[in-house]
Amino acid sequence: MTATADATTATWTLAREVRERAAAAPNGVAMRAKRLGIWQDITWGDYVDQLDLVAHALISLGIEPGDRVAVHSENRPEWLFSDAGIVAARAITVGLYPTNPAAEVGYLLADSGSRILIAEDQEQVDKALLIEADCPQLEWIVHLEDRGVASMNHPKLMSWQAFLDAGRAHREAFPHAVEDRASSADPDDVVTLVYTSGTTGPPKGAMLTNANVAFASEVIANGGGLYEPPPNPSDVILSYLPLCHVAERAVTTWTNAISGAVVHFAESIDTVTVNLREVQPTLFFAVPRIWEKLKAGVEVRMTAASRLKRWNYRLWMRVGQGIANSVLANGGKHTLWSRVRYAIGYVFLYRALRERIGLSKVRSAASAAAPISPEVLYFFFTMGVVINELYGMTENSAVATSNRAGRIKLGTVGEPQPGVELRLDENTGEILTRHPGTFAGYWNKPEATAETLDAEGWLHTGDVGEWVDGTHVKIIDRIKDIIITAGGKNISPSELENALKASPFIREAMVIGDQRAYLTVLIGVEEDTVGDWARSRKIPYTTYRDLSEKEEVLRLVQGVIAGVNEKTARVENLRKFRMMTKALDHEDGDLTATQKVKRSSLATSFADLIDDMYSGADRLPGGDQSNVIVVSPVEV
Repeated sequence: MTATADATTATWTLAREVRERAAAAPNGVAMRAKRLGIWQDITWGDYVDQLDLVAHALISLGIEPGDRVAVHSENRPEWLFSDAGIVAARAITVGLYPTNPAAEVGYLLADSGSRILIAEDQEQVDKALLIEADCPQLEWIVHLEDRGVASMNHPKLMSWQAFLDAGRAHREAFPHAVEDRASSADPDDVVTLVYTSGTTGPPKGAMLTNANVAFASEVIANGGGLYEPPPNPSDVILSYLPLCHVAERAVTTWTNAISGAVVHFAESIDTVTVNLREVQPTLFFAVPRIWEKLKAGVEVRMTAASRLKRWNYRLWMRVGQGIANSVLANGGKHTLWSRVRYAIGYVFLYRALRERIGLSKVRSAASAAAPISPEVLYFFFTMGVVINELYGMTENSAVATSNRAGRIKLGTVGEPQPGVELRLDENTGEILTRHPGTFAGYWNKPEATAETLDAEGWLHTGDVGEWVDGTHVKIIDRIKDIIITAGGKNISPSELENALKASPFIREAMVIGDQRAYLTVLIGVEEDTVGDWARSRKIPYTTYRDLSEKEEVLRLVQGVIAGVNEKTARVENLRKFRMMTKALDHEDGDLTATQKVKRSSLATSFADLIDDMYSGADRLPGGDQSNVIVVSPVEV
């Protein structure tokens, strides 16, 4: 089946959209950020003034059209000022993850040939100075914060204030310079390099153009499935995922510019749950890890609640399951009877529960960037939060499929979005997409581009999918991750891993079994929830490793795996497990910056544990010592 596309000839730019919105409502609030514990308003007039100063400053420093300017910072207003200002100067934004270690910073700056780096604070400046000698094209390091950096004496360092002052002086001397530069913008201008996560090799810079961003913004503006109804100036967004990732750029920067929705910047990734309760956004996008963590937090808090609260929670969550089933059977919309039941449950549980986790005002919620367990989605459906699972990738500007209002099918990533052509390869089942948001290729990597983008313009996503009811797409797995057992059976590891991670006690799971006789799994526990579980049972522990190796915790994990095995065919049963001896970390190379597991890295790091699962008897203290260690679920 193929969905048809509508061509677009948009000449839209991010900077121009911000200017038009500022002209229409200069005093309207564009974004809010916390200063000294208080949310401070930033108007559209402020926004356009700052982007102008950035653009003038870049031109004053010799930045020419097509030059690269890197941004290495947590989410904050200056990220958006810089991005839009770089576009206005017809340069190219290169986003770096805040967690990128120095070696990766060096690679990204050198590969992109960035001439200026806008770095947040001393931590990011220190990384840049470590690798500065290996980046000959890097001319300036502009630091947003002075603390710890102001006393440094380095010829390439410049404060944000000095940078803006240079822009102000240039604007006074050449008031039309930015306007003249921007007037020659072309739809095919590359406006950003979005580096891939690098799960199978060095990151590649995907080139997105004005036309790509225009198409993605058009889909957002018209309610093409990301948010329905379409976003508007009364909407509230919480920005917390790295802005260098295409998904967060779409749900923060592009949504803000195209709709006027007010962006609130989380103080840090660690304060998301607190800021979520403060902001109570109306539009909320999260990767599966965040949804899993919110679910786990609710379940753990309820285990420690009073008997009456636990009884009330269980009663209304059971009622919620009936409501969810009714809503799902109706494509994601309430029936009269489900609405009545929800209204009653709202008084006794759902309102307080949603307020507690920060979702009381959410009218549109979405999940993407990685597969998510249907059980996690279902959990939120029971409290009235309908999460739209969607699908896209860097190379197609995050636009491919979405579950539409009234046509939701749980377990699928929805239908092709407006203007998207989508088909499945007849031989491999690989998902292919084609539309005006398809990227221009990989930066300086023509061979990699040719492998991904064919002569007819079809983007080869690397994901295997299947049609559900002829309309919706279900993601099976990445082609490279499909396990073929020694018996020739094809297994999708992500489905098993997501089923495991639906448990509040499991943070990471990596299924192994390619060319092996049976499947095994490496498990990483959720330290907070398992730690609370252990303390409630007076089980002492010191470190993550010590906690993971407790016999009681091993039994707990056994029970989770047993529950998953009961729901799968025998060939998909997980026969052995081993506990990861440390919490996975991006800086150690275990995870991508978007929290995806680097399978090849873990296969090397935990090679001894993997080998142990395929040789000899199990080492679990006491109990079953056979090859199949998973036993009956334990009491939790």
